[in-house]
Amino acid sequence: MLTLASAFLYALLTERVMLVEQVEDMADLFCEPFPQETWLLPLDFPLSPLDLFDGNSPSSFGNLLKNKVLDDDAEGVSTGSPPSFVYLHLAHDYGHHDKLFFCEQDQRLLHRIPWLVMRSDNYFVPSLFLIPAFDEELSLLFPEKEVVFHHLGRYLFHPTNAVWGLITRFYLAYLGGAEERVGIQIRVFDMGTGPFQHILHQIMACTLKEKLLPNASKESWSAPSSVHRKKKSVLVTSLSSGYFERIRRMYWENPTDGGEVVSVHQPSHEEHQQMGNQMHSRKAWAEMYLLSLTDVLVTSSWSTFGYVAQGLGGLKPWILVKPENRTVPDPPCRRALSMEPCFHAPPFYDCSAKTGTDTGAVVPHVRHCEDMSWGLKLVDDSGQ
Repeated sequence: MLTLASAFLYALLTERVMLVEQVEDMADLFCEPFPQETWLLPLDFPLSPLDLFDGNSPSSFGNLLKNKVLDDDAEGVSTGSPPSFVYLHLAHDYGHHDKLFFCEQDQRLLHRIPWLVMRSDNYFVPSLFLIPAFDEELSLLFPEKEVVFHHLGRYLFHPTNAVWGLITRFYLAYLGGAEERVGIQIRVFDMGTGPFQHILHQIMACTLKEKLLPNASKESWSAPSSVHRKKKSVLVTSLSSGYFERIRRMYWENPTDGGEVVSVHQPSHEEHQQMGNQMHSRKAWAEMYLLSLTDVLVTSSWSTFGYVAQGLGGLKPWILVKPENRTVPDPPCRRALSMEPCFHAPPFYDCSAKTGTDTGAVVPHVRHCEDMSWGLKLVDDSGQ
């Protein structure tokens, strides 16, 4: 989803049509975003299957530059006319020549090539904001820099009826009647599925410190019946059920200091990621959407799942600091600078000087991410 939004914005900026390869993971997840049209590439497209392209492909932009088939200095082709297509390898393992995609002179070269085949697993929008040729159009499209994915995501990604059913049934049953909804998105990159005690302690340290959840008292206390008890619903998403069970048990076995009623819910616990499983993908999409409907959100560092939820919901989450040596960090979480996702693998290159540079210090609205010090994200111009 992050890559689709990035590719769509690039298509807008370069006056191209975006087509999406028909893959199994896309089946029955999204409605067509364009009325009376399709964004799916025909199955008989001459370059199919596209999964044969990778960073070693002779037709990749990086290899064409490296082998002098394309010459970005001369803004042309070494011999003959431009190729009919070029493969853009913008995945996390891309090399120096692939990253020249983000240079203005290389964009002028790519403008002459009719078909671009792109593979990426990144939200590369922040680096598009560092290409001077796109400045004017981006300023017109997004006067507020931190709402790019929010608007693109709301425009492009609409759940199918099957996914919408999962969303609405869960929301009406468990979240709709609450006065406040708290989302907790847990993604653990350690080996094993957990639950890990230090992660649970970190979640509680964050939510209690930031007053997102009430303290569970050990004393037997009950507010008078005439006092209104605020209802909070907590939505937990995790591959493991252990965090949900322990948080739920804590609020079931103990009253809260202020008398709030806290209910804790988890839609699924699949134990491990299941690529290619259609129902697994539907549940994941439904849970991202449900998290976007919460009032406050806690997310895990480095998690693209959390990025999608915060972007769709227009939420600035509290991000759990990535723990080291299985100990609770201090502070346990920090507030995001903006609702924008993080670009995990940006280039650090000054295209004009042809030397390395800190691309997180070029313009005030492109900064380094809170959860990944080398990543880039969009913030508002004041950096607040």
